[in-house]
Amino acid sequence: MPQKNTFSTIDKTLLTAGLMDGFWDRWLVHGVEKEDLERIRSSRFTKDKWLNGWNELANKKIIEASKYKQMKEFNEAELKLQTAGLYFQLNQWLIPERNKEKAHWANVSLRAFELADSVSEYETTYAHFPLDMYQCYGRIRYPENPVGVVIIINPLDSSKEELFTYEVDFLKRDFITVSFDGPGQGQTFISSGLRGSIKSWETFMDDLIDFTYSQFSFLPIHLFGTSSGAAWAVYGSCNPKIFKVVGVSPAFKNEEIRLPDYFMERTSFILEEASMLPSYERMDFINPVLLVHGKKDVMVSDENIYSLYEQLPDGKSLLEFEHEGHCCNYKLQEIRELAAKWFKEGTINNDI
Repeated sequence: MPQKNTFSTIDKTLLTAGLMDGFWDRWLVHGVEKEDLERIRSSRFTKDKWLNGWNELANKKIIEASKYKQMKEFNEAELKLQTAGLYFQLNQWLIPERNKEKAHWANVSLRAFELADSVSEYETTYAHFPLDMYQCYGRIRYPENPVGVVIIINPLDSSKEELFTYEVDFLKRDFITVSFDGPGQGQTFISSGLRGSIKSWETFMDDLIDFTYSQFSFLPIHLFGTSSGAAWAVYGSCNPKIFKVVGVSPAFKNEEIRLPDYFMERTSFILEEASMLPSYERMDFINPVLLVHGKKDVMVSDENIYSLYEQLPDGKSLLEFEHEGHCCNYKLQEIRELAAKWFKEGTINNDI
């Protein structure tokens, strides 16, 4: 594993963020406003400029939210507060080490999301369950007349708050959403210190499904994940308590891909071992899986996706996007809409 050097890792992250437009795809599709990003990128990144810049923009969103609340435009207020929370997440995300500074920005972000939840039309509760000597932290959101439950599995380097738009898209289609930070992620890592490994992720997935089933056994329970989150969603498809699974760009253990240095160094802080990915060859699949693949994905090959698809049981589907890369970033909202339709009806529109 790479040597842990917080300053080196932050410097490499800032350099990549400044030079590579593609670095920001994930954040743009998760709710960063383009105008705000252009403002942040208008000068060379330093750690202080990053932290101060996103903090300033987040606080402006909170002020805007207050104005919307006064006008009783609660949907707009909720979105402004969620965006503020996302910007605070960018600050905690930059800091790879579990320390007071990271915890500060995480707590500020959590508070912004609690404020957003307080003005939302959807009820939100906060939950945690034990994993060995640690605690895993999550949020559960409820539509008025639920037709099912979607457990959202975060990619390795993401938190549950970052994926708030996933919750919204499923809530709008009458699904309860269950979003927890797994080992090495977000609130679970920062509050408990639980790092990721294959064993801890297997236990997390099994316990998360059991926890969700104990609350909602009267509804069909589905899984939705992207990248490493998709890999663990596919693992979850082997659980008889799960109904259907959607995996977008599931990561593979054997892909010989050179990941950026900043990313590899970041993972050394949150993982106990070099990889936390499951092995598909050892799985006994029992439930329908919809795989989604971008044909320009340089991290997941066509060959591996097709091989996994052949292993899956009846009821499976494969959806491909000709011009998308890893995680199909710019089709994600459309994919979530299709996933909801597939969870409900078992059909998708392949003419995309």
